[in-house]
Amino acid sequence: MNYLIASDLHGSAYYTELLLERWEQTPADRLLLLGDLLYHGPRNDLPEVYAPKRVIEQLNRLSEVILACRGNCDAEVDQMVLNFPLMSDYVMLEAAGHSIFMTHGHVYDENRHPYLVPGSIILHGHTHIPALQKQADGVWYLNPGSVAIPKGGSQHSYMTLIDGQLALRSLQDGSILQQLNLADL
Repeated sequence: MNYLIASDLHGSAYYTELLLERWEQTPADRLLLLGDLLYHGPRNDLPEVYAPKRVIEQLNRLSEVILACRGNCDAEVDQMVLNFPLMSDYVMLEAAGHSIFMTHGHVYDENRHPYLVPGSIILHGHTHIPALQKQADGVWYLNPGSVAIPKGGSQHSYMTLIDGQLALRSLQDGSILQQLNLADL
């Protein structure tokens, strides 16, 4: 199974459209969304082309391939308009022999998660800052950054996991910013 991984769309129709263009160019089977899909939140400025209703339409067209978890800016009312499950705090996946704990990052994060064996992956957004780091406990912390509102001097970004190759990518042109082979974990 191949994945395109993104987080923190925050209702930006402009950046969601760019993400979906990258989706069309990627041989991914599933689109993993790590929360904060429609609302920008009280701590963030409005993202470019803030249009949550358009983002609903954009995402619902792909509802059969989306696997998502709830972010701190997602609410029950969002679930009423989205055609895919959104309200779970986490999702467990398996890829290339590694357990992946997928969450947004506001309840569970790289420092607070269930027991994971060394070589497992915690995948979350929330900070809006990309990361590919091995933690002291041997668990890998991966963060695709933010599609709409990057922070910490980072750029608009997302990740792909294709044939065991994990890549942090620029949303602007799809170029690889960092890469990791899951076989090397």
